[in-house]
Amino acid sequence: MRVGLFDSGVGGLTVLRELLRRAPYNCYIYLADTNRAPYGTKPLETLKRYTLEIISFLLNKNVDIIVSACNT
Repeated sequence: MRVGLFDSGVGGLTVLRELLRRAPYNCYIYLADTNRAPYGTKPLETLKRYTLEIISFLLNKNVDIIVSACNT
């Protein structure tokens, strides 16, 4: 299975680490959107646009599932 994960930074790497521990047979693609971080200060409409852009990117990588690993 191809799993796409995204976060506004690198905090989601803890989620990736746990997924690798539990399911090392999957293929993981991790996107850290550090260029546009922090997300917590952005308007909702901006966050929606970022999320749709990231989802589109990950779908173009043929992922089977997408995980939002962002706490903000």
